[in-house]
Parts: sequence; C-alpha cells; structure tokens
Amino acid sequence: MELGIIGLARSGKSSLFNAVTRGAATIGEYTSATAPNVGTVRVPDPRVNKLADIFQTKKTTFAEIRWIDYPVSGFGPDGPGAHFVAELAQLDAVVHVVRAFEDPAIPHVSGGIDPTRDFEALELELQFVDLALIERRIERLSAEMRSIRVAERVELEKQLDLMQRMQKHIEAGEGLRSFDADANEEKTLRNYSFVTRLPQLLVVNIGEDRLSEVDVIELTFAERHGKGPVAVAALSAKVEAELAMMNQDEVEEFRVDLGLSAVSPLDRVIGFAYDLLGLHSFLTAGADECRAWPVTQGATASEAAGKIHTDLERGFIRAEVAGYEDLVAAGSMSELKKRGQLRTEGKAYVVKDGDVLNILFNV
Repeated sequence: MELGIIGLARSGKSSLFNAVTRGAATIGEYTSATAPNVGTVRVPDPRVNKLADIFQTKKTTFAEIRWIDYPVSGFGPDGPGAHFVAELAQLDAVVHVVRAFEDPAIPHVSGGIDPTRDFEALELELQFVDLALIERRIERLSAEMRSIRVAERVELEKQLDLMQRMQKHIEAGEGLRSFDADANEEKTLRNYSFVTRLPQLLVVNIGEDRLSEVDVIELTFAERHGKGPVAVAALSAKVEAELAMMNQDEVEEFRVDLGLSAVSPLDRVIGFAYDLLGLHSFLTAGADECRAWPVTQGATASEAAGKIHTDLERGFIRAEVAGYEDLVAAGSMSELKKRGQLRTEGKAYVVKDGDVLNILFNV
C-alpha cells in the first residue's frame, strides 16, 4: 500500500512523516531541492505475533505501508508539478495535512492560520490538474467522433457524456471523489489517472493545547469536507513525532500524562487508510512463517490465494479455513481439528478479516 503525504508549506507534513515512519526514511531519486522522503513501515497486527507463539514460527511478516512525503515545491508554480502529479495518481490514497496550530517559531506563510482555506487552496490546484486532463480527453473524443460513422459513435458518445459531466462537476468547485458514476463508468475511469478521485485522509494538525478538542475538530471537518471516500483525523504531528522517537515501553505512560488516548492516532490513521481502501487482512500460519495479507473486503478464497502467489490462484483446489479466535482458543491446529472447527471452503468463499487460510492447490 502506498500513501502520499501532501500539504502546503509549514503544515507539519514532515512531522507527520517522521511520526508514522519513526525515522525510517530514505530520500527519493530527485534532486535535493525537490526530493520526497520515503519510508516503509509495518502495519501492527498482534494476531501475527500470537500465531507465531502458537506455531513457534521462524519468521513473522506484517503488511507494509510505503509513506511518501512530497515536497511543497512539487506543487507550486515553479516545481515539477507534472512529475509529482503523475506519481500521485498511482498512489492508493492521499494524506492531506493542514495546519491548525499556532507556533511563533513556525510563522504561517501568509494570512494567519486557516486550515479550511489551506485545504481548499491545494485541492483547487489538484482539481485544475484533473480538469485539464478531462478537457484534453473531450477534445480527442470530439475529433474522433467527427471521423467515424454515426453507427460507430455509441461508445464514444458515452465516454464524451461522462467527461462532460465530470467537467461540470469540477467547474462547480467539487473534486471527483464526490462524483457519482455507475458500475460501467467506474470501469472506464480506471483507465484514467484522476488525482481528486483518490481516497483521501485529511489530517488536521493541531497544537498540544487543542488535544482535548479532537472529536469536535474531526466532526467539523468531516461535515465540511467529507464527501466521497474521505476520512478525517485530528492529531498533533509534533507530539506524535516526539513520542515515536522514544522508547516504546515509555510511550504509554507519556500518553497518559499528556491526556492522550491510549490508542495512538497513528494506528487510527492506518485504520482509516484500510477503511478508505476497503481492505482487511487474512492470515497464514505455520512453522516457517506467520503472515498478514491485506486483501479487498469481499475477496474470494481464490483471489486471496492469488495474493500469496499466482500459482495458488491458478491451481486452486480448496482452502482450509480457521477462525483466528477459534485457533487461539484451541491452542494448536491439531486441537482445532479435534474440535471440528477447521472448515473446508471452495473458491467462491468470501474471506473474512482474521481468517487463517491454508490453500490447497495443484498446477
């Protein structure tokens, strides 16, 4: 999973990046003036550790998120906008950071602190990018329709109608996340790289003095900007970055002292990302490895097998399925079988979060 962090200058993007990656960052392949920070982190999943204890496994493997912190210069009039926009369109989701904190040491660029204004300013830039792509496509479709027979225009007319409706939607001041498309149109849109159609996590970066207002802030921004696949999280990136650098055994105590929730906002951010993308995890377990595999909610057993290896999907015979809670309660696979709780499912079985799968296949 790849998540791209964007935001205006001094919004706290880098602090958020340091918090979520705990300093595990590398510099990308651009020049130093425009280099994004890149870090890959494991998605915490206590279930993997528990299964490792049961199976005495040699290796544990967790799902991973690749975080990319794009430089502000990549989105200004002087930055390599086209390059970054092309990369953004390939992401799984965008994390948009807006500043909602006062700090004399970090003055705002201009106009004071206004997170709604900042959010809408950068969103407008990205809407213009999508609008330009739509206008170019309309021009091409119109030219194609003039050169073919009327009987052959049906499909092109459908595409043209779709693009014109999207054009009106953006010109009305809305990003494409809130654009309604039917199932066939959704298939068409998969062929295009529209940035404002990506799922988005809006992070409202607050000061330490507003930590008690998190719920109200999240609700306010969700009501104002929550159209389409959008989630809102309010947190203090500075505080979380400092906690991320501490000994993790001490963090819980500090969180209590600061009046913070025991659940890290960073864990919530990961949860939001999974929800936005419609993901959950199934598990595999054995003496060699215990592992979490992200998969789209609603995926079948054969599709889950393909996540492990294409050969498993191609030669799928059946899946042995154990519920995580059942397996933990049994304490071993042999005891689970004695209890009759190991099920056999076919390729159409819809995988549930926490299912422990063993795929039987033949190629």
